[in-house]
Amino acid sequence: MTAREELTRNQLRVLEKLEAATGPLSAYTLLDQLREFGFRAPLQVYRALDTLMKAGFVHRLESLNAFVACSGDHDHGQGHPHRMTAFAICDQCGQVAEFSDPLVGERLDAWVASTGFVARKAVLEFRGTCARCAATAA
Repeated sequence: MTAREELTRNQLRVLEKLEAATGPLSAYTLLDQLREFGFRAPLQVYRALDTLMKAGFVHRLESLNAFVACSGDHDHGQGHPHRMTAFAICDQCGQVAEFSDPLVGERLDAWVASTGFVARKAVLEFRGTCARCAATAA
């Protein structure tokens, strides 16, 4: 059985909404979109999001307080193959691009560890303008 098959009904509904979304969604937007499936309280969404993040299916965008489905090819259920993920977030259209490079992650881990700091997680967010929006502005 795959990790996705082990998800509860609520977790799967939240994941499906995030996968179908064209941009990041807040927990309250998810709640509104899931009311027809019996979601009534924010806690239902937050519990599902917490499990989905731990399993590597979903990322939280700190600067937006919103969530996106993981776009990478990951070994869900076996732990995220990378601890460091970076996002490029377009301030104009809201498009989010996800980046993960094991070599960059290892170098950042080594750099942080050299200071004696013990990192639990790392999320890098680049804010700016995507190529499509930049082209239409030119």
